[in-house]
Amino acid sequence: MAQKIKLSTIAETLGLSTATISLALRDSPLVAVDTREKIKEQARLLGYIYNRRAASLRTSRSGIIGVVVHDIMNPFYGEILKAIEGELDRSRQTFILSNHYDSVEKQRMFIETLLQLGGDGVIMSPAIGTPPEDVALAENNGMPAIFIARSMDGVDVPIYRGDDSYGISLATNHLIGLGHRTIAMIGGTDQTSTGRDRYQGYVNALRKAGIEVDPGLRIPGPRTKQGGFEAAVHFLSLPQKPTAAVCWNDLVAIGLMNGIARAGLIPGQDISVTGYDDLEEASIATPSLTTVWNGQAEVGRLAARALLDKLAGSHEPDGIHLIKPEMRIRQSTSPNRRQV
Repeated sequence: MAQKIKLSTIAETLGLSTATISLALRDSPLVAVDTREKIKEQARLLGYIYNRRAASLRTSRSGIIGVVVHDIMNPFYGEILKAIEGELDRSRQTFILSNHYDSVEKQRMFIETLLQLGGDGVIMSPAIGTPPEDVALAENNGMPAIFIARSMDGVDVPIYRGDDSYGISLATNHLIGLGHRTIAMIGGTDQTSTGRDRYQGYVNALRKAGIEVDPGLRIPGPRTKQGGFEAAVHFLSLPQKPTAAVCWNDLVAIGLMNGIARAGLIPGQDISVTGYDDLEEASIATPSLTTVWNGQAEVGRLAARALLDKLAGSHEPDGIHLIKPEMRIRQSTSPNRRQV
């Protein structure tokens, strides 16, 4: 059986101390870059594998970050995760990912497992109904939490997300500016802060323009393309005959446009549609989707940076840190062609 390669083997080969070898393999700035690369190359040649578990026993840090979100199949979270990964990579941190699908039990199990593995921290978009005690479970066991995308009452942690109320008001105001007065809102749920804030932004914009808010123009629920497609039947049968729709996100908007087209109408001409998030698919949809950029990459980067800073000893202020959304005007909206 081959003998296990030790730090001392690399140290003897290069004529350096084991302390220097250890620091270099952990990318410590205390070791010059050239020396670090030389040590890493020698470690590769000798077949040395860095023992993260043993290192965590010495330093009380595992280098493992947990990330738990609603559903990675949603490109919105994919863009956030890409930014988190990029930021963590620069600090040689590894992250473990879980989808909770809005199951509090599944999310709790992930947090417990992460604690058992000695996770250093967790970034989470909390499941609907998450009790504050579940977040305290992590925090009280030395595993700080950072929230993304959703806020939650009863917890004191840094929260990074877009300004959803302002963002939806941008989309609604855009449609009002095009002469639309009967505007439906499709998708979302009041069970999340995101859903409540986006609906409030829609309501605020209508009221500011002197337009009566009609609860019958709200179709809650859809959050996927399939959901948007299926909502098209309900939307097109509304007695108020809306000329435009503000959608919960880009996926719902694209699904709705497909449903409108299936019914023989032209989205962007007969019916104006706005999305939310400005996913990559929005600009290549047919027609290209008017939407709101929600800063997903910035949310991910800032959340990861905040957690790393917290682990390094600096205290990131608790509370909500908002990214200001921006309008992206494309082909799916046009002036109201009907007299309503």
